[in-house]
Amino acid sequence: MDIWNQFVQLLFSGLTVGSIYALVALGFVITYSITGILNLSQGDFAMLGALICISFVNSGFPFIIAILLSIVLVMIIGGLFERSAIHPARYSSTATLIIITIGAAFVFRGIAIFVWGTQPYALRPFTGNDSLQIFGAVIQTQNIWAIGISLVSLAVLYFFFNKTYMGKAVTACVVNPFAARLMGIQPRKMSFGAIVISAGLGALAGIIIAPISGASYDMGVMIGLKAFIAAVIGGLTNAPAAIAGAFIIGILEAFTEGYFSSGYKDAISFGLLLLVLFFMPNGIFAKASGKRV
Repeated sequence: MDIWNQFVQLLFSGLTVGSIYALVALGFVITYSITGILNLSQGDFAMLGALICISFVNSGFPFIIAILLSIVLVMIIGGLFERSAIHPARYSSTATLIIITIGAAFVFRGIAIFVWGTQPYALRPFTGNDSLQIFGAVIQTQNIWAIGISLVSLAVLYFFFNKTYMGKAVTACVVNPFAARLMGIQPRKMSFGAIVISAGLGALAGIIIAPISGASYDMGVMIGLKAFIAAVIGGLTNAPAAIAGAFIIGILEAFTEGYFSSGYKDAISFGLLLLVLFFMPNGIFAKASGKRV
């Protein structure tokens, strides 16, 4: 493989992983923007989505039905989590709410171990194991699906937040909660919708990545951490910047793994996080973009 082919191969690999991080990072942004909570169980929604989808597929459900049912079921789980844990503690301190989300993450993983065990599972690719040659590099079709579905999902969310009444109500709660209350919008009620949407995004991310890297009870840990890094790097209240941060992390990891060693890719991500927190705590795109979500 020559230098150019390897570059394209690594670029597509980075874009694929970055698209997964982007979906989960967007869940962080939506939840944090509306509720002020860092939902550290966000990555486990991806784990649940992947494992539930695999179970449906193995039970004989049509693939598309299995995907849709898995996303809906994880959204229901997210809604139950918000109503049973977040909503009753809504007047607690931010630290308490974050600890609740950490506890929820352990609960989700415990349930996953009980139901699926500790062994990894595989989900078949959406359109088989075919591959494409792009600029001399061999790209699996699942990578194309991952990037395409993620971009379409992000476009749909952009339309929702900017072109629909409910989306604008959510945006109003983000920009100015006090003014939103004066207009009859109740930001606290938006907490339920925020976590349900973020759960659905996490489930979709898990289903997309499962054919590439497999699925297990602990897969959400690193996905959640990397997506959190992406959200912090871009800005926790700035969705487009968080998405950009996710693709930056994905591409950096791919090139680090390809040109150096896979052992360094995590260090690169966490090192970048520390640099941003030290020198640009509001995110690297804070000055470049004034619009939130």
